[in-house]
Amino acid sequence: MKLLVLGSAAGGGFPQWNCNCRNCDGVRKGTVRALPRTQSSIAVSTDGRDWVLFNASPDIHAQIRANPCLQPGRGLRDTGIAGVVLIDAQIDHTTGLFMLREGRPLDIWCTPQVREDLSTGNPIFNVLSHFCTVRWQPLQVTPPVAFTVPAAPGLRFTPVPLASKAPPYSPHRHDAHAGDNIGVLIEETATGKRIFYAPGFGAMEDHLESCLAAADCVLLDGTFWTDDEMIRMGLSANTARGIGHLPQSGPGGMMALLSRYHKPRKLLIHINNTNPILDEDSPERAELTRAGIEVAWDGMLIDTGDKQ
Repeated sequence: MKLLVLGSAAGGGFPQWNCNCRNCDGVRKGTVRALPRTQSSIAVSTDGRDWVLFNASPDIHAQIRANPCLQPGRGLRDTGIAGVVLIDAQIDHTTGLFMLREGRPLDIWCTPQVREDLSTGNPIFNVLSHFCTVRWQPLQVTPPVAFTVPAAPGLRFTPVPLASKAPPYSPHRHDAHAGDNIGVLIEETATGKRIFYAPGFGAMEDHLESCLAAADCVLLDGTFWTDDEMIRMGLSANTARGIGHLPQSGPGGMMALLSRYHKPRKLLIHINNTNPILDEDSPERAELTRAGIEVAWDGMLIDTGDKQ
């Protein structure tokens, strides 16, 4: 099974267009050793030709250009994207659907909650009905029901609910529902290899134990280093946990959580532009490395058949 990281940054990308924090200013000037990153998305395949796209970021055109396997050129009109799975209805995970409007109907797997958000508060699905249209494939998370994408055989996906908030434009922003945000356990049926993808992982919950323990690789929320990161920088009044993100450091943080699991390869994705781990020479990055945790980067290819 191949997993391609198309984008590894949080909303706004890195450097963020209007930000002059140490990271963003430093990467522009070359004074900080860090890789620019587009907004979070991955693609998964067994054969390297037909890919399941997870989220469609506003940067999808640039991501397709940077990864030719997504445009195999088998005909006058072609795509390597076999289907789209949405983990939530956030702008940075869904706006790229507009950039895919010129093709055939889009097969999109998402929960009823995400479909509602994308038909009401941010009616992307309604707009697309005037172009390629959307063929909605419902996901059930209570209890989780596994599904397959017919155009990408050999893969099985199990959606699991994550504790989080719906987007600000959601009709139930302040009334959380299971399915507002999900993680997905991705399994290659021929080998049994498993990847757990949860860029919106905001808190440990009992039902996630088996997902983490059984996975060969995990890609989890890397948004913030500290819980008060945005407050200290004067950029927000909210903590990381307050907006649904588990910080990496501190008691009960992501590093402490992942230290309990020895089997999976551990990676962080969806990294905010303010996070010091983007600086490859930072003490925070060194601390992650000592803990055996990697930082995902755009174009990174993970093959579960490779030895680590």
